Amino acid sequence: MRSSEKVIIAIIVLSFLIGLFFYPYIPEVVASHWDAQGVVNGYMPKFWGVFLVPIISLGLVLLFLLIPKIDPLKANIEKFRKYFDWFIIIFLLFLLYVNMLTILWNLGARFNMVQLMIPAMGLLFFYMGLLLQKAKRNWFIGIRTPWTMSSDNVWDKTHKLGAKLFMLAGIIALLGILLPRIAIWLVLVPIILVSMYTIVYSYFVYKREKK
Repeated sequence: MRSSEKVIIAIIVLSFLIGLFFYPYIPEVVASHWDAQGVVNGYMPKFWGVFLVPIISLGLVLLFLLIPKIDPLKANIEKFRKYFDWFIIIFLLFLLYVNMLTILWNLGARFNMVQLMIPAMGLLFFYMGLLLQKAKRNWFIGIRTPWTMSSDNVWDKTHKLGAKLFMLAGIIALLGILLPRIAIWLVLVPIILVSMYTIVYSYFVYKREKK
């Protein structure tokens, strides 16, 4: 078993152990969703409030570990496998962090949920940029459009730009720490714009290449 897989398994086990430890102290109905201002606007039963995120984490891990085995271009994934493995670890830590915030809130702690989420989301976006920088053409990971999938050159150019833009989106998201009233928009707007722009960009790169 690879060392990264051991770390992944450890995070999953830890997430369930944390849930089991705090479960007796959590109320029967738990706060599970917050609006853009950090005000609770959603609830769910205790079991799902505590274990939904760990269960989702486990499901995602199984999917992530399956991808390099079933992708027709799996040889390309191996070229950046180290960065993909680190993405899995960072993403699982992100989910663990979200779950811990939820548990702490339902134990009685009070804080601005959105503001505390911002640093984790900014760092996640930033690392996604690093991953895009290293990603080679494949069917599951990266900016997959009909045009990037049709050409290694279009893939490389789109991901070179996309990497910079995702890292920039991560930095902009971090500004939400200082501007909590608009923090959610500093996260959503840049990432949506970056996603849309890279899709359109890949099309025009493809068209230029054909000409």
